[in-house]
Amino acid sequence: MSDAIRNLGSLGGNCRDKGHLAIIDLWDPQNPREIDYPTYHASCDAVARGLVKRGFKPGDRIGVFCSNRAEFLEVFYGAMRAGVVPVMMGILLPRDTIAWIIEDSGIKLVFCEANLKGNLPADAPAVLVDVEDGLAAFKDPGPFEPFVPAYDSVAFQPYTSGSTGRPKGVLLSHRAHSWVAQTIAQDRDFSPADRMIVAAPLYHKHAMNSIKCVLFGGATVVLMRKFDARVYIEAINRYHTTVVSGVPTIFAMMLQQRDLLNGHDYSFVRLATMGGAPASDELIDQVAELFPNARINLIFGITETSAALFGRHPEGALRPRHSIGWPIAGNAFRLVGGDDENFGTLHVRGPGMMNGYHNNPEQMAKRFDAEGWFNTGDILRRDEIGWYYFVGRSDDMFTSSGHNIYPAEVELMLERHDDIEQAIVVPAPDEIKHCVPYAFLVKRVGSNLSEEEVKQHALQNAPPYQYPRKVIFLDALPMTGVGKIDRRSLEAEARRLREAAKAERQGA
Repeated sequence: MSDAIRNLGSLGGNCRDKGHLAIIDLWDPQNPREIDYPTYHASCDAVARGLVKRGFKPGDRIGVFCSNRAEFLEVFYGAMRAGVVPVMMGILLPRDTIAWIIEDSGIKLVFCEANLKGNLPADAPAVLVDVEDGLAAFKDPGPFEPFVPAYDSVAFQPYTSGSTGRPKGVLLSHRAHSWVAQTIAQDRDFSPADRMIVAAPLYHKHAMNSIKCVLFGGATVVLMRKFDARVYIEAINRYHTTVVSGVPTIFAMMLQQRDLLNGHDYSFVRLATMGGAPASDELIDQVAELFPNARINLIFGITETSAALFGRHPEGALRPRHSIGWPIAGNAFRLVGGDDENFGTLHVRGPGMMNGYHNNPEQMAKRFDAEGWFNTGDILRRDEIGWYYFVGRSDDMFTSSGHNIYPAEVELMLERHDDIEQAIVVPAPDEIKHCVPYAFLVKRVGSNLSEEEVKQHALQNAPPYQYPRKVIFLDALPMTGVGKIDRRSLEAEARRLREAAKAERQGA
């Protein structure tokens, strides 16, 4: 990189005048939209000009609240060209969380789909990206000279769930994420010859890192509105995607579609990336068999520190099958709290680090020490050669289909129900989703609350992936000898119940 800090919104600028495709938008798979690089860049510039025309200044916040589509990327990268900070909001978040993010970040305008506008506060100004007089009318076509970032100029602001309380706004700079984009794109050899299929939500770090790789390498993204296993496979076959990406659940569901997979040669796939959750031995073996020429990368990273932490070996040594990679130059790591220096909670310092948490000094003090080391909360181990492996979380968080589930957050939601006295949520193993939430509840005295009513309460007040797949009512929650709730015994019971249900199905 040169000494000048790049504007992250200008990624892919080396292809501005080249006519090959930037985006194949499968929002409607029956009517794909193909957008070349000149058209994509013109749209981003028009968004930037539209913001400036309406008085937006560097550092102002806008919200991006829509599903995967070309307009998401035009608004996201166009805003950054003007120095305006896009705040991504998950489309599955409850209305009160959306309202809180808008207030906390100071969002002045939300770009959203028409069918999502009802989830915004009534007084939130919005531009609809999918109506004739919406985003198209907002744009101001013409050339645009991008904002020149300072060292800590914020590029974008995602929100990440906390183990308790409200989500945390993460301040990510142009400097840090221009380095991240270059580092991971070069580590994965992205070039204009690549086509990468992305079905994970763009507001999630996994998908957004994929887009950075595509743009930096001048490649093409085949963008799905949401994951559908059969559409995913059809798109791989139709567009000969050289890179496939997703959480392990995506690959597991894809492998179930044998009628579509059989009879096709997938030797054109050169890279398969999996992140967001652990992958089983069996799943990795099946993916390797399906894509015989593909390098399989298990990806590790968190929003605060980026995914540019581990990659391939600098001298080309073969990565062990389940390793998350070799340390990328520029980062510093230490493993804390284990029996030796090769096992423990990962602490990080590096160029991809966030500026900090927005309006949250308490969390800053909790996660950073005086020397600038960031506590990731992830437990890793390092082998005798130097490869790193993910072990688990140091707290109670678990993943389901790539989504982080923080039990305390779900428990608070459940306990808002008038008939629930106490709630404890634990993971139960699942062959497809890795884990699913089970809830152990104590009802209020005299209540006739049913399992179905609890599930409906959860579905109405939280993202769908958080709702408990099974509800177990107890007279009292088990306690440890020091007076704390015994979560480990409940986790063991959840595993027992899951295995019993599996055995019953197999015997049926």
